[in-house]
Amino acid sequence: MTAMMRPPASACPACAAAPAAEKLAEYQAPTETHIILSLPTIHCAACMSSVERALKADARVRSARVNLTLKRVNIEATPDLTAADLVPVVEAAGFEAHELDTTALAATATDRAGRDLLMRLAVAGFAAMNVMLLSIAVWSGAAGETRDMFHWISAAIVLPAIAFSGQPFFRNAWTALKAGHLNMDVPISLAIALAIVTSLYETSLSGEHAYFDAAITLTFFLLTGRYLDHRTRSVARSAAEELAALEVPRATRLTDTGEETVAVADLKRGDLILVRPGGRMPVDGEITEGTSELDRALLTGETLPVLAQPGRNVSAGEVNLTSPLTVRATAVGRDTSLHRMADLVAIAESGRSRYTSLADRAAKLYAPGVHILSALAFLGWLAYSGDLRVALNIAAAVLIITCPCALGLAVPAVTTAASGRLFRKGLLIKDATALERLAEVDTVVFDKTGTLTSGTPELTNRNDFTSADLAIGQALSQGSNHPLSRAIAQATQDIAPAEVTDLREVPGFGTEGQWRGQTMRLGRASWVGGTATDQTAAWLQIGSAKPQPFLFTDRLRDGAAEAVAALQAQGKSVILMSGDTTSPVETLAKRLNITQWVAEALPQDKAQRIQALTDKGAKVLMIGDGLNDTAALTAAHASISPASALDAARVASDIVLLGQSLAPIPDALTTAAKATQRIRENFTIATWYNIIAVPLAVAGLCSPLIAALAMSSSSITVSLNALRLR
Repeated sequence: MTAMMRPPASACPACAAAPAAEKLAEYQAPTETHIILSLPTIHCAACMSSVERALKADARVRSARVNLTLKRVNIEATPDLTAADLVPVVEAAGFEAHELDTTALAATATDRAGRDLLMRLAVAGFAAMNVMLLSIAVWSGAAGETRDMFHWISAAIVLPAIAFSGQPFFRNAWTALKAGHLNMDVPISLAIALAIVTSLYETSLSGEHAYFDAAITLTFFLLTGRYLDHRTRSVARSAAEELAALEVPRATRLTDTGEETVAVADLKRGDLILVRPGGRMPVDGEITEGTSELDRALLTGETLPVLAQPGRNVSAGEVNLTSPLTVRATAVGRDTSLHRMADLVAIAESGRSRYTSLADRAAKLYAPGVHILSALAFLGWLAYSGDLRVALNIAAAVLIITCPCALGLAVPAVTTAASGRLFRKGLLIKDATALERLAEVDTVVFDKTGTLTSGTPELTNRNDFTSADLAIGQALSQGSNHPLSRAIAQATQDIAPAEVTDLREVPGFGTEGQWRGQTMRLGRASWVGGTATDQTAAWLQIGSAKPQPFLFTDRLRDGAAEAVAALQAQGKSVILMSGDTTSPVETLAKRLNITQWVAEALPQDKAQRIQALTDKGAKVLMIGDGLNDTAALTAAHASISPASALDAARVASDIVLLGQSLAPIPDALTTAAKATQRIRENFTIATWYNIIAVPLAVAGLCSPLIAALAMSSSSITVSLNALRLR
């Protein structure tokens, strides 16, 4: 049986290998494509099953696996299938879906810095455990040659461990010293180095005291704080980068041979670009063909779409609504309107960069103080005893027991606990000093469109129409993707549409059709013969009858009213600042009981007004989502943008609001205030610890055992105090 299964012999190895090589090449040929879709609205196993079942119903989909934790679906499909083909399938199943840029996600799949810190932390922890076992033997009474042997074994473990694990502190300290200033890593590195040198010196002279255990324990605790801080930031970075991956930077360029899909970065001035309905303008340009309407809400805050026709200039970021447009590029890349605000943002950033964190302020006082105290102890004991060995031991004890460990943990432990709490409520902290700045806020400025409101219109006067009129409106609204048409269709979905024939859309004006021999129209006032009004309206004309307006208001974002009321109850000054026209801004301000409001504010106006508030001593929190908000977000003392915001706004903000509701924002301010209080408490704990412990070290009463126990107890106390935030 074995002989029958053995492959036949061949005199030519190459001949035998050729079929296998052909099979391998055939196996490696790309026979499928990998697509990832973001599913922000799924929440349970039933959602997973529904999405997978809907996708697998397409014969071209080979597999679909939903990850509920990451809220995304991984799809393996035939090469001819694209994300644009599958998004409607998921939406038809009742779930929101967006394409994720797999390249952007792959770039953040590995966290090298985090893995490096974790590896150094593991080495330090393993070494500390072993050295502590040897130290216990010494503390228990081992003397003479036995004690010396344990000290030398400790040295053999600690020296390579610290040389590897302590590199983050040594590098930062050296960088600071080269620049001519001190940071927290300078006393840390000096304490570790002096502890090692003193311990080697003592061990070589068969002395009783060695600080190998204290040095490696100090390194372990400090690496723990550094890793906690890194994890907090990396979670924010990875989530923010996933949000950025929702924006796939591609465009359709028209050439002599037809259409081609290219990266936006490859576009040049003069290129003709096709922007389909629902697409975002990739460049600044001029419309050369087509009539449609543009949604400019993210750029200017305007609620109503504007008419787009040949000759009109368009800006990158505007959304084409109803009909294909051909645009000739006049500015691409860094020359577009998206990038012209970079100067405003850079100016605003320079103001924020001057903010000094509590940790930096503590380091500024702590670092020179510790060095001076240790140097004085060394000189004092050298003068008193004349013994260099005793003076070095006491100087090392002072540096170790002054506990850079507790101070090093004071901020990371708190920010990790606070960031975790806010993340569970749907708020993602991106900046290291954001919590401290958020705690100081006394004024909150809201953008309107897309922030306090959802940016989608809501029908307000349905009761002014008969059922027959609503049925005609429902039928006409189904012929357009215009936001007002979609709002009518949603508000009248309980009514069967009238049997309107010859339904067609007139781009930029509205829709029309035939019903019982009469022409029905739904659209602009000027098109149907209606009267212009300050309120958002779409006019319905039935035959030759007098047109009637469907009236709309901008739909409030979930939790907007509750958030504004809670902030006002906290004593915060709330201001509404929008680029929209006066009427809708005033209406919303009255609806939310906001007494201070500004309408028709340009991007530079928003930034200047926030700077004016800052100059008067206000600490401003800006909450916005559009390109016109980026300079204001950066100029503010602290800033928040929704996950649905333009990428530029998310980048400019300190905090990203992951959910749809604004309700968590007041709690974020409360949590930030508590976090800052815990940080101050941790510094107070470390200070009082030093006030008690330092005199013992200076007096020469601090043994390595006392130094190690005191340092560990202070670190544990600081960590437990931080956990109270959870």
